[in-house]
Amino acid sequence: MKRKLQWFILIGLVSFIPSTVSAAETGGSMASRLGAVTLIPPLVAIALAFLTKNVVLSLFLGIFSGTIIAQYAGGANILTGIIFGFTDIIDYILNSLADPWNAGIILQVLVIGGLIALITSSGGARAIAEALAKKAKGPISTQLITWSLGLLIFFDDYANALIVGPIMRPVSDKMKISRERLAFVIDATAAPIAGIALISTWIGYEVGLINDAYLSIGQEVNAYGVFLQTIPYRFYNILMLFFVVLTSMTLREFGPMKKAQERARDTDQLIAQGATLESDEEELEVVAKGTPSIWSALIPIGALIVFSFIGFYTDGRQAILASDNTALIQTIQNAPFSFVTLRETFGASDASVVLFQAALIASIIALVMGVLKGHFSFSKGIDIWVSGMKTLMITGVILLLAWSLSGVMGELGTADYLVSLLSDTLPAFLLPTVIFLLGAIISFATGTSYGTMGILMPLAIPLATAMDPGNADFIVMSAGAVLTGAIFGDHSSPISDTTILSSMGAGSNLLDHVKTQLPYAIAIAAVSVLFGYLPTAFGLNVFIVLPIGFLVVIAVVFLLGKKVDTTQPETTEN
Repeated sequence: MKRKLQWFILIGLVSFIPSTVSAAETGGSMASRLGAVTLIPPLVAIALAFLTKNVVLSLFLGIFSGTIIAQYAGGANILTGIIFGFTDIIDYILNSLADPWNAGIILQVLVIGGLIALITSSGGARAIAEALAKKAKGPISTQLITWSLGLLIFFDDYANALIVGPIMRPVSDKMKISRERLAFVIDATAAPIAGIALISTWIGYEVGLINDAYLSIGQEVNAYGVFLQTIPYRFYNILMLFFVVLTSMTLREFGPMKKAQERARDTDQLIAQGATLESDEEELEVVAKGTPSIWSALIPIGALIVFSFIGFYTDGRQAILASDNTALIQTIQNAPFSFVTLRETFGASDASVVLFQAALIASIIALVMGVLKGHFSFSKGIDIWVSGMKTLMITGVILLLAWSLSGVMGELGTADYLVSLLSDTLPAFLLPTVIFLLGAIISFATGTSYGTMGILMPLAIPLATAMDPGNADFIVMSAGAVLTGAIFGDHSSPISDTTILSSMGAGSNLLDHVKTQLPYAIAIAAVSVLFGYLPTAFGLNVFIVLPIGFLVVIAVVFLLGKKVDTTQPETTEN
């Protein structure tokens, strides 16, 4: 009783202790006042995710720590900070869901889940898997086919993650390829390819950032032309795509991925024992009557892709025509299907809404086909579609929490603090490397590549111009370092949308996916810095540097990797 009374008195006293960072301290931003404290929310979320294996709890506590810090920094005492910090969590979640882009992504994920369920239940997924299995004679060809499908769906990383996984999962399972490896191949062909594709949902944003950054230094440039010039400097994207092909062809793995592949080979456990999935695969059973046809899958998926392209064009066209960019409007009117028009309209479109609409149309097509072919009744088809959406409900929860965490970090200025670590006395040759590393850290900690690009691009181009005036290649290289560093986090962070969706599409546990692919991402990032940005910053031609990077990646795979043929009872070396 005495101990309880002591605790009660202590809490009462603490509740009247004012914050050491009072609201009166209005000078400077939140980041400048809090400093390294702004890093606590992402560190809490990431550390707890690995320790507890519970992503939802970890994200929630990461947000909670951030709201408490924000309250405390605003002048609240500890007790009221905890109380109001808890209520602030609801506000962040509601604001995340109220954002049209986020709402579109949630709807897109749910509807594509329903589409996958209809395709699976009609037997279309099994039929296409059996057709692919005839081409996939072993783990090598299976992984290369998965990689190729990822390249084909280049226009959007979300669509890539949600489509390729369910198609290739049955084939991959048959070859005893671990779900972690499948998730890695999918993830490595999502953001890395969408970020450098000539036309994709990313391009408009990237080109816009480049244009604004050049305008800030008083230069008017062809921003798309600059974007094209950055592609050879996108070392991480290019080398990661090459790494996937190389490890798929040699079957060499290292680190946790090697253990996952050996587990799948030796014990037939495609996921780690005790691991939980972000989707419920038991819901997706085949209920089709008669012989399943690949067209039950190809037509709806084809419709998804076709209507996505149509939507990107029409939605982007409407947005541009409603703008005050007369030159671009005239270009679209004079040449409605030129490459420039396609590029600009795709970039100006609202990808989240377009993909939701396309997925809804594809779902209707899949439903009608299933009913007409007698696979299921209309009411049963609706039930299957709704059940498919339910399987991805937890994915929507994780995305909402991840966005809310990003919102908290935006208020605290986490990214601003990280940017402030950039020294004013930095040697010019280190700038692209530091930009890449800073982008990688920010994007990994925040889980957002777009936000990282938006923070760093306005800084990188003016810095590069000031440090090496007149060197256009140096400026382009620095811009490429921003875009590439940001994609590192999109590819590897446990709170990144694409990472979450890739693990879900592959049927892998999220944290197992992150744990197995992170050493690969770090290895390629290291090669990108040591044999990419540093040599080019010293003046070596990028087209000489790239082949050297390929050779180093080959050396890394053969020195660190060990062959794991999942179709063989034991590992053999060639």
